[in-house]
Amino acid sequence: MVRIRYAKAEPEAYNAMRSMQDYVSNSGLDSKLMELIKIRCSQINGCAHCLDMHTQDALALGEEPRRIFTLPAWRDSPFYADAERAALELSEAVTRISDSGVPDSIFENVMKHFTEAEFVKLLMCINTINCWNRLNISCGVTAGTYNRENKK
Repeated sequence: MVRIRYAKAEPEAYNAMRSMQDYVSNSGLDSKLMELIKIRCSQINGCAHCLDMHTQDALALGEEPRRIFTLPAWRDSPFYADAERAALELSEAVTRISDSGVPDSIFENVMKHFTEAEFVKLLMCINTINCWNRLNISCGVTAGTYNRENKK
């Protein structure tokens, strides 16, 4: 059950998050990659609402179900390109930043595949989904409330 409907309780806070999301959505990063990042971060954080939302969105973009199913074990799966692997590793490091920060080896690997500007865009995507995860979990937003059809 939803504890607080944060968009209604504090519209300015919601609008700030929407601005971040709009930036990420219009950043030029590959849409499927962004959905994989959002799913992986949401898996780590345990955000059922965001997992429900972003798996629906990824499938609607034509993402292969097996890439979504094997995402928790992406390191052992042959379904991801090197650039995707670098972005997923960065996503995990940033989401778990208190464990060991973002080691130089991860940064250097990401920079083999992305420009400096793209690195910042990846960070914005990762940080935005982490913020959404924390809002939804804290406010009790659960899976099953997202309707992709209403998004259009």
